[in-house]
Amino acid sequence: MMSEENGTPLLRVRNLGTGYGDLRVVWDVSLDVRPGRLTVLLGRNGAGKTTTLRAVSGLNKAVAGTVELDGRDVTRLAPHQRVRLGMAYVQEGKRVFHRQTVEQNLLLGGYTLKMRRAALREEIQRIYELFPVLGEKRGLLAGSMSGGQQQMLAIGQALMARPKLLLLDEPSGGLAPAIVSEVMERIGQLKETGLGILLVEQAVEASVRVADQVAVIDMGRVVVSASADEVDDLGVLRDAYFGRGGREAASG
Repeated sequence: MMSEENGTPLLRVRNLGTGYGDLRVVWDVSLDVRPGRLTVLLGRNGAGKTTTLRAVSGLNKAVAGTVELDGRDVTRLAPHQRVRLGMAYVQEGKRVFHRQTVEQNLLLGGYTLKMRRAALREEIQRIYELFPVLGEKRGLLAGSMSGGQQQMLAIGQALMARPKLLLLDEPSGGLAPAIVSEVMERIGQLKETGLGILLVEQAVEASVRVADQVAVIDMGRVVVSASADEVDDLGVLRDAYFGRGGREAASG
């Protein structure tokens, strides 16, 4: 495995194994996410990316390995307990309330905060500063917005709980290439707030551009782990995807 940065990670996943019932999908995944940094998890369809993310969030049970959040072992904690500790998960598919306005969606996202209305409004304003287009469309129904705008709203909902760690599952799914670039740029900007981000993606080039660390998963195992600079020419990723030396890079 290629070299990793020093320091204590915000998210530390080691030798994770998980699946669905008796079906084992993920066999051995290890990765880190640090505050203010983005780790992207890449791989072909069926490699185990989403299943890994679900296990990190607690939606899938870990049958092997550990998940630590900010130094605390959360492997056996329920999803809602992980949320309280600062983990937020935006699942694939822009899951917003289409018949509610943008602002109502954000208010629902902040439901767990249990803060006064004035403080909640301040949180909403913070989201509008991160995603100006949401502020412009605050009174419109979420279902009337474009796919990219709905994706930003879904992320905004998750950020209302002020998480330390944001898990994103294929935010580019179903979006036009030009919109993918815009969404990725916004995700990259979120790092500036100190947020740690674990991103699962199929849009390889767009995601690597905003990433700090890159992991490639194949058949439920991490076969490449490197800094984004080390895979900047995408050659290492091509080898991992198509079987020309990916495993050697992982073990070298």
